[in-house]
Amino acid sequence: MTSAEAVVLGVVQGVTEFLPISSTAHLRVVPALIGWDDPGAAFTAVLQLGSLVAVIGYFLTDLLRMLRAALVAARDPSRPPEPAARQLLYLVVGTIPIGIAGLLFKHAVEGSLRALSVIALAYVERNARRARDFDDIRLRDAGIIGGAQALALVPGVSRSGITLLAAMALGLRREAAARFSFLLSVPAVAAAGIVELPKVLRAHDVSGQVLLIGLVAAAVSSYAAIAWLLRFLRTHTTMPFVVYRIALGVLIFVLLALHRVG
Repeated sequence: MTSAEAVVLGVVQGVTEFLPISSTAHLRVVPALIGWDDPGAAFTAVLQLGSLVAVIGYFLTDLLRMLRAALVAARDPSRPPEPAARQLLYLVVGTIPIGIAGLLFKHAVEGSLRALSVIALAYVERNARRARDFDDIRLRDAGIIGGAQALALVPGVSRSGITLLAAMALGLRREAAARFSFLLSVPAVAAAGIVELPKVLRAHDVSGQVLLIGLVAAAVSSYAAIAWLLRFLRTHTTMPFVVYRIALGVLIFVLLALHRVG
């Protein structure tokens, strides 16, 4: 893999990781269109560490506030926990389903559900109440959104899209849903990237320098995507992403028919 390929793939990863359009699909389609080899699942997972750096950097103040509140609650259990401490608990609870599903079904996930999230997102966008803010999230919400996140193990299901869908269906405003979705990605993305990192480092087709270039590209583009999407969802619906994903699905079918991807 060349440095130019790493930059392009890093930008694709960064832009698509947090938009509800499936980073996995784009990291297969873009190389196919250009005529490059499939970067592989391991390299894709490691690229997500760049996105992890971006989301931690963007929400660093919130994450530190949650950690401080959790430490205070642990030192003095007699005091009611602050909202920030409960929010950290919700992120932990929301991560449990994808952790269990990833261990149980790592080699058995099929792609039969890949179109359902697109249809459901359009339905939720048109019918959900969307009146609740980030501070209104409760333990039950975290469990449901976390369960939805586990469906992202199905190829073609966008992690960001499926968690946005679940959060909006529970009545969260678009921006609040995106915020929780981004924060919920931290443990899952970290685990996937760390597990696959040794495999990529042992590979002979990706040097450490090229990998670093890809990670930097993913981090910068991820940060920009997070900032843009949060601003976009304040005044716009998610319908443009629904339309885009339908168009992407048509493109994938065309590429399959032409034997450009497989």
